[in-house]
This record gives sequence, C-alpha cells and structure tokens, in this order.
Amino acid sequence: MALSLNKPKLDNLANEIWKSAERLRGKFKSYEYQNVILPIIVIRRLECVLLAWREAKRAEVLGKRSKLTEKELAKLVKDLELNPKQSAFSNKTDWTLRKVYEEDHALLEENFRKYINGFSKNVDDIVEHFNYRATIGTMVKNNRLAPILNQYKELALGPEQLSPLEMGYIYEELLRRFSEQSGEEAGDHFTPREVIRLMVELLEIPIPDRHFSIYDPAGGTGGMLSVAKEHLLDRAATSAEKERVEKFLTVHGQELSPTNYAVCQADLLIKNDQQVKIFLGNSLIPHDPHSRDPGDQWPEPKHRFNRMLSNPPFGVTWGGKDGYEAEARKLKQTRYQAGMPRVNDGALLFLQTMLAKRIPPAEGGSRIAIIFNGSPLSNGDCGSGESEIRRWILENDWLDAIVMLPDQLFYNTGIFTYIWLLRNDKPASHRGRVMLIDARKQFEKEPKAFASKRNRMTDAHRQWIEERYRDGWAKGYTDEQVKIFQREDFAYHKVSVVFWQTDEQDKPAILTEPYEKAFTAANLAKELDFHASELTFRVRVKANGGEKTVTLAFTPEDNAAKKFKAALGNRAEILSVEWTHRHYVQDDEYIPHGEDIEAFLKREIAKPIIRWEDSPQLGYEILPTNTSTATSRPRPRRTCWLSFGSWRRRRRRCWRGWRNERCRVQRRLAR
Repeated sequence: MALSLNKPKLDNLANEIWKSAERLRGKFKSYEYQNVILPIIVIRRLECVLLAWREAKRAEVLGKRSKLTEKELAKLVKDLELNPKQSAFSNKTDWTLRKVYEEDHALLEENFRKYINGFSKNVDDIVEHFNYRATIGTMVKNNRLAPILNQYKELALGPEQLSPLEMGYIYEELLRRFSEQSGEEAGDHFTPREVIRLMVELLEIPIPDRHFSIYDPAGGTGGMLSVAKEHLLDRAATSAEKERVEKFLTVHGQELSPTNYAVCQADLLIKNDQQVKIFLGNSLIPHDPHSRDPGDQWPEPKHRFNRMLSNPPFGVTWGGKDGYEAEARKLKQTRYQAGMPRVNDGALLFLQTMLAKRIPPAEGGSRIAIIFNGSPLSNGDCGSGESEIRRWILENDWLDAIVMLPDQLFYNTGIFTYIWLLRNDKPASHRGRVMLIDARKQFEKEPKAFASKRNRMTDAHRQWIEERYRDGWAKGYTDEQVKIFQREDFAYHKVSVVFWQTDEQDKPAILTEPYEKAFTAANLAKELDFHASELTFRVRVKANGGEKTVTLAFTPEDNAAKKFKAALGNRAEILSVEWTHRHYVQDDEYIPHGEDIEAFLKREIAKPIIRWEDSPQLGYEILPTNTSTATSRPRPRRTCWLSFGSWRRRRRRCWRGWRNERCRVQRRLAR
C-alpha cells in the first residue's frame, strides 16, 4: 500500500475545488465557504460510487438476462439499488448532479432538493450533519446554486480516482484554506499515512483469533482507524488470516465535528464495512441522551479496547464560556481523578479518556499510541493538573516510550511532534523504565513541499524506529538516539526557599525603598512574619491641615495591628510610605528527586538560608530543549532527553532581578 501521495494531482484538484469557493466571495462570508463546498464534495463522491455500482449491476444483470428491455432493466437495477442487502446506500430518484443542472434552471432548486431528499437514510443523516438543506436556500438566494452544480457535476471524486487517504488530504487542504480565509487557527491536523502506519506498527497489533478492538476518541475523518485495519489486512499472509481480521476485528471511534463526522460516515458507506462504528459526539464528557450535545458513547467500564491510537487536536480550549468544562468536571472523581489540565489545552484529557478504557492486564491489557505537541511533556508547574497527570502515569508505570518525530511532517503544522506509547502490560524488561527515541533526523525531503509538509518518513525510517523500540531494551544495547531512563528520573522537588541577600562585603544587605503594597495592619503582620527581623516604616500622612512623617519601628515580637492603630488610628490619610528592611530573596528551587535538599540549597545558593519548604508532592516533567516547545522556566540538574545528557543550570546572578536589585542596594548603601 502506497504511503505517498500524488501531490501535483492533488494540488491541481484542490485548486479546482477552491475556484468554486472563490465564486462565493461577496455572497457568503469567508467562514461560510466550507458549508457550501464540503457537502457537495461528499455528495458528488457518493454519486460517483453509486453510478459505478449501477453500471456494474447493469452489466451483471444483462449477462444473465440479455433479453430485458431498457425499461425493464432500469426498473430491476433500481429495485436492487433500493435493497439494503444489495447496496449500502441508494437514491430513489433518477437525478444526478449533471441531470439537475441540465434541466430547466427555473426548477433547479426543486429538482436538486428532490435529488437530495431521495437518498437513503444513512446518506440523509450525513446531509443533516452538514445542515445542507438550509445552505441550499442561501445558495439559491445568492444565485450560486447553478455555478456550484456546474463545477461538480462531472468532477471525478470516486474511490477509483481518489483513495480515502487522498480524499482526506483534499479535505484537510480545503479546511486549511477556509481557516486562513476566516482568520481562524485550526487545532485539528490531518495525520500523514506514514505517521499512522508507524503508530500502528509500534502498537504491535496481532492478527486476531478472537474478538479484538481498536478505538480512537478523536476520529476526525477516520484515517487512523482505516489505516489500522488496512495494515492488518496487508499483513495477513493467507486468505484465512484475512478472514480472521474481517471476522474478529472491530473498530470504534468518536468525532466531535459534525462536518468531520459526515465525511467519515461517507467513506464508511463507500467501504460498506459493518465492523466499523463511529459516533458523533464529545468523547471527553459523559453522554446524556436528553442533551443537545452528545457525549462519550463508548463509556467505560462497559467499553474497553485492546488498542487505542489518536491524534487529538493541539491546544484546543475545553473550559470557559465557549468550552464544556462543567460537563467534563462531572468525571473529575472517576476518569479525570489524576488531575485536569489548564482549560486552554485538553490534550491530556484525551489521554486520560483512553487510559480509562483499557482492558485489565489479567485479561490481556491494552496499548496506546497518541500524538502530542510539546505541551504535555512539560507544561504546568509542580502540583498543577498537567504535572499530576504525568505523576499518575509515571508512578503507575504506564508510560513505555516517547518517540520524537521530525518537524514539518504534517500538512497543516511544522512543529515537532511526539508519539507517546503507553501500556498496562509491561514485560519485565520494561518495568520501571521509559525509552526515549530521538527520531528527528529520520526523514527525507519531500520532492515538492505540500502545504506545511516538507519532510516525509519512508519505510526505512519507520523500520529504524521500530527496530530501536523492539531491541533497545536489551542489556548492553547502545545507540546515541536511544536512551532508557528510570521513571524517577523525571521527578523533581519544588522547594520554596527564603535566603539573605548580601552586599559587596558579603554582609547582610539592608534596603530602603518605597512600600508599594497597601499599608494596612494585615500587610504589616505578614511582613513581620516573613522577615522575622527589625522593620522601620516612615509614613507621610495628612493631619490637621498639614503633612507630617510618622516613624514606626517593629521587632518580631511586636503586635503589628496594635502598634499600627496606636500610631495612625483608623482615619489617617496616608500619602506615601518608605521602609527599611533586611533584604531577603524568596524563590523556588527545582531539585532532582533523590538529591539531598539541604545539601543542594547550601551548594547552589551559597547564601544564609532563612527557611525552606518542600512541595507536598513531586513534580514530573520530560524536558525538551533546543525546540520551540522548550520550557522557559530555569531548572536544576535534570534529565534532558532530547540532547540525551545531564545538564546543570548555570547559577543565575539574578534571583528575580537580583543583579539589578544588587546594584540598587549598592547605590543606596553608598548614599
């Protein structure tokens, strides 16, 4: 099965289709273009399949009953078409796009609606998810129905001319152009077939001899699931093995976008695969039959799957007024018990959804392959939702490997991406360990750039990765691009530390500066508690028609509220405040798990430490460097797997602006 695309052919076809979108300018808003174009593409593709079926059936019937009249033959073929056992879908009319266009244009809308309404229920559902009947009225009103029908009445969009992969690319390319026109940023990315094939092979899906299931919670147009099954059929060496794949393998998915779902359902109709079931709805929220927004229709524990793979949208908001946060939080005590990520990136919700649907190890276990950008690796500080999810996964020893892919591999984004491999049935050689494979150089240049896709992975590149994932666990195995880490290597302590700043003579620095917080008794109590040393405040107040300065000196033992009230009362109008205090620095240190915290602080800070406090739990992150996704937060000595070494933070001369602050201290001491 070819993994490459005929790019000149598809570019030409995409440009031809785009011409019809350009005809809508001035009559439709840019974000409405796809409502016109995508449904007509699907209808024409289904029509091509139906016309080919009619011709084949006509020849088959004539071969058996050559004396039939043309009228009898047409009636018999139509009767067979309307029989669901004979044809996966049908149209009870004799209309086609060409016939509708060539008839009287005064009846154009009426005839086109008759044609649309003549499809069988399964196609009618697709039309409904596009909300196309309403769009037809707008097309007629804007005098655009005839030009659109003329554009598509002869366009070759059948499976013989365009494979599902090629149709998927056309669809994705059009979505990209629509997004650019409307100024939107699409989070969905069509996954190249070579990447899907790599994921499928890393999942080691067997030729089944009993029921075996595959699931994708973000099904898109069905590419992941289709390639998974095609891969198994390719691997089946005998007709008996192919029969086992068709008999035992079931494929399951869900898709949130009605448009994506409609395109996916159209391809399923064309294939007539009864073992594939895709639902429309949001897989991240519970399903309520009475809600207008369908939720997860493959809920656990009723549904569990042997293999799961997905490329969920990157950086899509799930919270806030435009999200579904309230519904998702209904699963906080169950599916999302480990934590919930920030509301502007729901990627880790998809992973937790997949983890919830695993088969227990005693029953064979499950494996997962999921594509992420760099955010889930390191976003979120210690104790945040993202860190807690990583902690949950690593401490339960479910993360098996991460593969870093080349950049510019996807059609609609040029960023680096990562395949996470997880399993709850780790063999002994994998337990407590995580393999990291740097496959950034495993690509060759595309002969011709294809949108953002300038690189591609060949069979040899995929085999390079698969061999290392298979063999890299062996004792003594060495490869610069493959490293094995203990899961604890990704853990760290977040330690809040307060220490003295010193002057040029390494003496405790005393700082006089404006007090910029609200000058209240409550804030004074906090300052005394933090500094635990003498503080002096010079307060300029308005009193008796003039101004005066009140000096308040505090010791750690003083009652701040009582002294504040005695000096200023409750009605003093405070004009400005200046205070003198010992200069302390408060900062967070990120310390590798396993290091002695006190020894680390003494060595790294080299200043008198007032107090320190460890976070209640460990933080977890997998730090990429030298990429656009690298975290900007400074870190201590930590595992840096993309350069596969150990790095040590260079001591900052500036703790929260230490360098500038130190100069300011020196200037004030000099005064």
